[in-house]
Amino acid sequence: MSSITERLDELRKRIQEEDFLKGKGLSNEVNIRIFCYDPKNEMVVRYFVEQLSSMDLKSNVQIVDLYETFLSICEDKRILNRIPQLEEKRGKEFLEKQFEKTCDAKTFAKKVIDSFDGNNDLLMITGVGKAFPFMRVHALLNALQEDFNEKPIVVLYPGAFDGHYVKLFNRLKSNEYYRAFNMI
Repeated sequence: MSSITERLDELRKRIQEEDFLKGKGLSNEVNIRIFCYDPKNEMVVRYFVEQLSSMDLKSNVQIVDLYETFLSICEDKRILNRIPQLEEKRGKEFLEKQFEKTCDAKTFAKKVIDSFDGNNDLLMITGVGKAFPFMRVHALLNALQEDFNEKPIVVLYPGAFDGHYVKLFNRLKSNEYYRAFNMI
């Protein structure tokens, strides 16, 4: 299965399977799956996600875009409109340090958990590349697994995952995350 459209079609099928939704075959591990794709296929994946929300599926999927979550956190902290001025006045490094304090993995995880509708069967995380460097998916998954372990999580990841390390955009230094499984 080499083409992105074939892989996305397989993803659509799998997220509707009862065995997947119940985490069968994971030996009591958390049901976190990573669907890796070549970053060049970002627009195809975005189109798939857009179409997924209007498809008649056997499972209810809640889609969370990490970049939209980041913007929402900034709105909650009342800093969103001030970001351009802060960057111009104080610099990029200052801004990044502020984001590290206010938009950490636990803040993201809380926002995701609070927004999750319990009637949904799974959580699909998108926008991983758009949210970089504000949120790294390995940190978010570590924070999420403490309080969000009843429903499966599928991460659409523009990069590679070898079962131990995630490598964003197939370029950045790998970060260890060993609790997830490859989706396809």
